[in-house]
Amino acid sequence: MHRNAEHVASVLRALGAAGQVRELPEPAPTAATAAAQLGCEVGAIANSLLFNADGEPLLILTSGAHRVDTAKVAAEVGVEKLGRADPEFVYASTGQRIGGVAPVGHPKPVRTLVDSALAPYEVVWAAAGHAHTVFPTTFDELLRITSGTPLDVA
Repeated sequence: MHRNAEHVASVLRALGAAGQVRELPEPAPTAATAAAQLGCEVGAIANSLLFNADGEPLLILTSGAHRVDTAKVAAEVGVEKLGRADPEFVYASTGQRIGGVAPVGHPKPVRTLVDSALAPYEVVWAAAGHAHTVFPTTFDELLRITSGTPLDVA
């Protein structure tokens, strides 16, 4: 397993998360590719999207079934500018590369929003630090392990 995925697995264990990191046969850089490999609805995939919120990282775990409304989220969290982070900002903030950013395991805590559209799913799948790795979780567990805030982000 990739070292980032091993680190995420270790953090998940330390946080008391129930799910185990799973390696996929193919990369899963999008919700659709992950859902196809896992045999689940695309809405049950928690996309990890890092944004630059007035110079600070903001991680949004959004359902793969829709897109983030950046104007709405910016107003909700009280920032003037909310834009997708570039690859360097993502790596500096999370220690992970785009396409595999996990909700946990970052060098320092990252403010996190968890899309309320994930709540109805019994199992939610999130990236585990590498494009080939995911782990099963729940909406409530995501809130707990990330100290995240629930929000309708669409």
